[in-house]
Amino acid sequence: MTTVLSTPIASGHTPPFSSGSHGSSVRPLFTRYSGNPILTRKDWPYPVNSVFNAGATLLKNGDTLLLCRVEDCTGISHLCAARSMNGVDGWVIDPRPTLVANPREYPEEIWGIEDPRITYVPELDKYAIVYTSFSRGGPGVSLAMTTDFESFERFGVIMQPEDKDAALLPRKIGNYWALIHRPVTTLGAHMWISYSPDLHHWGSHKMMLEARRGGWWDANKIGLCSPPIETAKGWLTIYHGVRNTASGSIYRLGLALFDLDQPERCLQRGNCWMFGPEAPYERGGDVSDVVFPCGQTIGADGDTIHLYYGAADSCMALATGSISTCLSWLDGNSHTSPN
Repeated sequence: MTTVLSTPIASGHTPPFSSGSHGSSVRPLFTRYSGNPILTRKDWPYPVNSVFNAGATLLKNGDTLLLCRVEDCTGISHLCAARSMNGVDGWVIDPRPTLVANPREYPEEIWGIEDPRITYVPELDKYAIVYTSFSRGGPGVSLAMTTDFESFERFGVIMQPEDKDAALLPRKIGNYWALIHRPVTTLGAHMWISYSPDLHHWGSHKMMLEARRGGWWDANKIGLCSPPIETAKGWLTIYHGVRNTASGSIYRLGLALFDLDQPERCLQRGNCWMFGPEAPYERGGDVSDVVFPCGQTIGADGDTIHLYYGAADSCMALATGSISTCLSWLDGNSHTSPN
């Protein structure tokens, strides 16, 4: 394994953070780590083009694991794990790809696998990895399970193309597993939820959040970012919205809250974006003006969010926020507005 060396941070010490982007006059909800980016292609133990859009989880020993999307120099992506004791630096990177496409057995992975979201499922004592499989028909949603991020049980495609931006909820809703995903149809790109008794067969599809229209920051296309966070008030969810401009697309982040027992029911949706591309490593890269988190971890206090995001499809960065602050922000920034 390769270890990425940097200035060590003592246990229990909070790393310095710089100011972040926000969509209103209040102080930013998430603040950037001053040492960003935390992982780049230069850190990798084998030649790659870019490292971004990592799923994140806390392992049982307390380490943070990032399952990074790694694009090689053919343009095809695979997944590779990086581990850190403090979730900030000292990353130990697998010396070879952790999970690669297997088009012989899973032809939907012919052009690679991308953008994993990790959910630890206590009932199964396993980590569920939902990722995008890139087939000839476009992107689809695939599922794999693991206990150790060394061996994987593949379930194959569970949502056919064109579909992506998916994550599993950590517990059943009633007697059914629940999956959030983003199918694309002629009617647009909106967030949906589907239910399954066994993780193989999916149905009861329901739209849970619709992309707005017109001049909104999240008009035309939205999608799930990191897996929803269960709170006493509901499922706190970070989602991305894409605004198309004359110079290209801008990917920003917003917040929404969904009912705990009926997660297709939106309780609150922020009007403003609350984090967007601002720093140089977010504004310029393979795909400019993109912040895209696929994972977060929650601090020992049960409130601090460590948000891991891909920046400009080129590197990995870190920002921190607070569950309670996000919920309070939604209370003041989710007035009903027309599409």
